Amino acid sequence: MALGDDVKNGNSLTTYLPTLAFGLFALAAVGTMAQASPNAGEAEFKEYCAACHADGGNLINPAKSLSKKDREMNGITTHSDIIKKMRAPGEGMPTFDEKTLPEAEAKKIAEYIINTFK
Repeated sequence: MALGDDVKNGNSLTTYLPTLAFGLFALAAVGTMAQASPNAGEAEFKEYCAACHADGGNLINPAKSLSKKDREMNGITTHSDIIKKMRAPGEGMPTFDEKTLPEAEAKKIAEYIINTFK
């Protein structure tokens, strides 16, 4: 039975409003997420990383740039690998513990690096 038939048979449109409202909300949320994601993490990257990794390079050690090729050569292939490197970087890079760089921001930066520096 179609919506129009329900209305003709005395069923109120208010029966369908919660479902319609939820559907519209879900569509709006998905649209907002899709619009926000291309540059998600860019502001955090600029704040914490760009001083040494401008344009994905590496001022301290050029062989360890953020390019996909260099990341893979250095065993950094996942978001988790990037965050581990931030937390325990080794010589030449400051440590970004969770107090300095909260986990949510670290995840945004990792996502930005993977999506930006190919």
